[in-house]
Amino acid sequence: MTIQEIPADGLQLSSEPDQTLPAQVDEPAQLLNEGGFLRLPLPTRTGRYASWVRRYVATLILLDGLVGLLTVLATIRFYPSASFFSPEKQVALVLGAAVAWPLAVGLCQGYDWRRIGVGDDELRSVLRAVVLSIAVAAVPSAAVDKYGLVALSVVAVPVSGVLTILIRFFGRRYTHRQQRLGHHLRRVLLVGSQRAVTDLQGALDVNHHHGMVVVGACVPESEVAQARGSGPLVLGHTEDVASVVRAGDFDAVAVAGGDATGNQFLRRLSWSLEGAGVELLVNPGLIEVAGPRMHIRPYVGLPLLHVEQPHFSGWRRLVKRVTDLVLTGFGLVVIAPLLASVALAIRLEDGGPIFFTQARVGLDGSIFRMWKFRSMRTDAEARLEELRLQNPEIGLMFKMADDPRVTRVGRFLRRFSLDELPQLFNVLEGSMSLVGPRPPLQSEVDVYEHHARRRLLVTPGLTGLWQISGRSLLSWEETVRLDLRYVENWTLSLDLVILWKTFFAVLGRRGAF
Repeated sequence: MTIQEIPADGLQLSSEPDQTLPAQVDEPAQLLNEGGFLRLPLPTRTGRYASWVRRYVATLILLDGLVGLLTVLATIRFYPSASFFSPEKQVALVLGAAVAWPLAVGLCQGYDWRRIGVGDDELRSVLRAVVLSIAVAAVPSAAVDKYGLVALSVVAVPVSGVLTILIRFFGRRYTHRQQRLGHHLRRVLLVGSQRAVTDLQGALDVNHHHGMVVVGACVPESEVAQARGSGPLVLGHTEDVASVVRAGDFDAVAVAGGDATGNQFLRRLSWSLEGAGVELLVNPGLIEVAGPRMHIRPYVGLPLLHVEQPHFSGWRRLVKRVTDLVLTGFGLVVIAPLLASVALAIRLEDGGPIFFTQARVGLDGSIFRMWKFRSMRTDAEARLEELRLQNPEIGLMFKMADDPRVTRVGRFLRRFSLDELPQLFNVLEGSMSLVGPRPPLQSEVDVYEHHARRRLLVTPGLTGLWQISGRSLLSWEETVRLDLRYVENWTLSLDLVILWKTFFAVLGRRGAF
């Protein structure tokens, strides 16, 4: 039996025993995946996608074994701890590492096929394996009062962790490239009301890294005629899901929600799909709430979905602040020559000021001055309203691909986001963070809808989910959605992943203008 994943829209938990989710749903380590799908238990699946997954996981295990072998071998060769071990013990350690390191990663769920290509669970699994391996090595060393093994592991294990993360990084890039070409995709059948399945298909179409392709949908009988005019191909009614799955070549069934997909329907559907070898995905309807905040816990015999409140203060904010100061201070020292070169280029181009400052809205609505390298002509602000009148289709955040106010040096700076670097000084003073929602203008905040104001609950950032998801190519609605996802689900590991991805987003220059 494996834990499966389900979209979460329309999942309603009832106090009546006969309308609850299957009782075997316990509290998994990670309840939702990056797409917001709730996992429910179904039999182990088969098919072409599963065959590819097995090959992929087997390759990871072999490469991790090679990493463990080579890192211990190199450490013994170059580290003084080698003197603690005889030649026979050194051979045993090298061969043992080839087994022990993949075992540690596996114990930390590093080979869970559901984590392939999405989210940061793969990376967290490796980090947990590093901690586990060092802790396990310390036990026998302390027992015999010889610390050669722990000294060896303190050097070899972190190196193994770094190499393992690099393997997953390149593996993920390969997987995403293949998925963009139409390979290694899960074939999905959507189930729900016509509007729900259309909305879910649109959400899947926006995110190209979920590894799923919508093949068709099953909708209530009363909505078949309407559904055939738009949305995915209608393959049957909601009561026909099991027969449609067995007649077709599907890897997953995604329940999109709606009036026709209540809890009794969900329970019957999970029973009818037993033995079909497909994933069952259910949308619980808690938009942008995921991961550590969601748990299924039993109360008086009923499995109820428990949603924790988001945390915006306390020790978490302190940890985030300390991380900002350490990384920013180090970064400014490293890029100081680059900052000086950019400043000189701006001054030589037109003799105008080097920096551009603008009032922005920060944490809890506070106002601060945001610093940037000047990338526009000195009369840029005066020409803004003129350009707005000429381009009424541009939304709340004014961004033009060919803005006539941008200077020649400014275009180069914007292409690689170099104009944003002075905001590191905003990070040092505390008005900004390295990662967070984009700091808005007061004019934007004045017309915010109620939900958009939640962006102000955290410190704005130099980069964020919007930066790694398309930047200026995103619509206002998509930008708000990504910012709210960050606000609702912030963790330090999420910040580190965003910083890592920002580097490649900047090099890729997607959405930079």
